[in-house]
Amino acid sequence: MRDPRIDKLAQTLVNFSTQVQPGDNVLIQATDANRELVKALIAEIYRAGGKPFVWLLDAQIERALMLGCSPEQLDLRAAADRFLMEQMQAYIGVTGVVNRAEQSDVPSDKLNLHAAHYTHPVHGLVRVPRTRWVVLRDATPAMAQMADVSTEAFEDFYFDVCTMDYSRMEAAMEPLKALMERTDRVRIVGPGTDLAFSIRGMPAVKCAGRVNIPDGEIFTAPVRDSVNGVIAYNTPSTHDGFSYENMRLTFREGRIVDVQCNDAARANRVFDQDEGARYVGEFALGVNPYITRAMNNTLFDEKIMGSFHFTPGACYDECDNGNRSALHWDLVCIQTPECGGGEIWFDDVLVRKDGRFVLPELAVLNPENLR
Repeated sequence: MRDPRIDKLAQTLVNFSTQVQPGDNVLIQATDANRELVKALIAEIYRAGGKPFVWLLDAQIERALMLGCSPEQLDLRAAADRFLMEQMQAYIGVTGVVNRAEQSDVPSDKLNLHAAHYTHPVHGLVRVPRTRWVVLRDATPAMAQMADVSTEAFEDFYFDVCTMDYSRMEAAMEPLKALMERTDRVRIVGPGTDLAFSIRGMPAVKCAGRVNIPDGEIFTAPVRDSVNGVIAYNTPSTHDGFSYENMRLTFREGRIVDVQCNDAARANRVFDQDEGARYVGEFALGVNPYITRAMNNTLFDEKIMGSFHFTPGACYDECDNGNRSALHWDLVCIQTPECGGGEIWFDDVLVRKDGRFVLPELAVLNPENLR
């Protein structure tokens, strides 16, 4: 018998996140994912009157393909997959983490080739701007291990955070959205961090279960050339199969001019893949009350209560600061007391201190008010 929480999650993804309507074409992309969840999604899409399509992928097979890929091969695959993606009204992407280092030995030039010739044309240019999409990680023993908890405890946490009342969160974000859209200057300070930039004229976008599960962030983008200072991220980040730690970036007039981490040469190759990779496309505040510590999984870590992420690479169409890149790397800094604290200021007014909102109109986003 299927775990009833899987059916509840499928209902959230189909009816709330992607809002499937009668006649909609819906693509499910499942990589090493729980087949029961895929079947539950198919059934729920049919119940909503939609037409499900499925891509079943295997991370080991994808690695083998990347090792020898050529531009011509990737262009052909992208053309075929882009055609199908263009017929979709909605997309649900589910990834089961089996080995987070699966792509760690794929050469950087092949990873960059795949990003530029396949991922960006299919997902960056079609799926993201043209479909109602949501992506999530499936609960696996590997994810439990990353979180340093038992599989059963992780599953309980997973379903709590993935099936919470996102409509309530969405309403609570409105005052922060309004404040961000009135703000010009942002300053962030903390251990190893003193960063300043402008968000003047940029929209703020609420993320409460419509595109990511779990969710819980509100994002904007810096004015592209306005970023100056240094930021020390305190959360590990796995990119292309390698886990980066203690990432420290220095910015001058928007551009990353210095990189320090556990493998700076490798990180610089990521940032050198195109011009936009050294500029920032997103600034976001994390507010999910159930996610309180890092587990080296971006979809969870970028939503941590009391965190922010500052993202080298492409901006989103919803908040276009003009930065274009095949990269979009959500690097996270947590500002709770346990992680060293920190402050965020908007136009010289303290907005958040040590991970908690201090303005009365924003208190609704503190964890005790969202659970």
